[in-house]
Amino acid sequence: MSTTAGIERAETGKRTKQKRRRRRWFSWTVAVLLAVWAVVRVGGWEQGSFPTQLMTVTPWGAGLAALTAVVALLRRNRWAALVAALACVTMAAVVAPRAFPAEQPPASGPALRVLAVNLFGRGDARTVVDFVRRNDVEVFSALELTHAEAAQLDAAGLKQLMPYRVLQPEVDVTGSGIYSKHPLTELPGLFTPIGHNMPAASVTLPGGAKVEVVAVHPNPPLGRKEAEWNAALRALPSPSPSVVRVLAGDFNASLDHRAFRDLLGRGYVDAAEQAGEGLTPTWPNFRPIPPIISIDHIVADPRVAVRRVDFLDVPRTDHRGIFAELRLP
Repeated sequence: MSTTAGIERAETGKRTKQKRRRRRWFSWTVAVLLAVWAVVRVGGWEQGSFPTQLMTVTPWGAGLAALTAVVALLRRNRWAALVAALACVTMAAVVAPRAFPAEQPPASGPALRVLAVNLFGRGDARTVVDFVRRNDVEVFSALELTHAEAAQLDAAGLKQLMPYRVLQPEVDVTGSGIYSKHPLTELPGLFTPIGHNMPAASVTLPGGAKVEVVAVHPNPPLGRKEAEWNAALRALPSPSPSVVRVLAGDFNASLDHRAFRDLLGRGYVDAAEQAGEGLTPTWPNFRPIPPIISIDHIVADPRVAVRRVDFLDVPRTDHRGIFAELRLP
């Protein structure tokens, strides 16, 4: 009996050691992958569809790294905990500043209230029009705009509120449009759109000030479209010292994408980031899971002051709308 008991204790000890070893390797594997993620994000070295998509959830990656560090520490795997903790700190360092408002330039020009919504071809028109009316929206960038959706918006009252428009609707979700409370002049040669329709127009504000607006909507970086998505962001017009320019829409990109940061690096600012709302997610909305990534943006000339940013839930579309109240120089 004693021999049998000794063998059983030995087998139990062996299985316990194997289980600990597997847990240790699992902790190490997760910690190293998180560290690689952090390094790629900081270096802007994402290449290909999956790494590009992964960058979008970097704010969540920081939380996952923190959890991994705690679990590894509880399992007495201190080195894996340290690696995970460093990954957490690195990711947090790049995403945390978005939660704090930035210093604004001393803009003293007219106000410009801009709304951008990816309508998904069937977003609730009344919700959008009610928001336009309540917030005195002056420019509305409408993405995934179908002919039917455009008709529904006008039927809900947008025609009276925003009589000026440059529309490129389609029968599918490739359509887009710019609606305005003030006179518009289409700018067909401003840049070469890649992806969905992306109209551009010059808005003439009361008093004569002009602002150029682009409705932005490249294809998402899925599969082979990743290269096209990069090209689409590179093709967007750069800021100009002679005119105030605003890019508004569904960029299918977040602040954790090198391509989007390169766009901002040309001389733009992200309105949500300026207002301390850069961590507010916009997609997917009205799904079993709440919004988790921030891919809808209003991007503006750095001379523009961002007074307020808000978000709009629109039934029957999977994107939240984004609204910015700007003050022009």
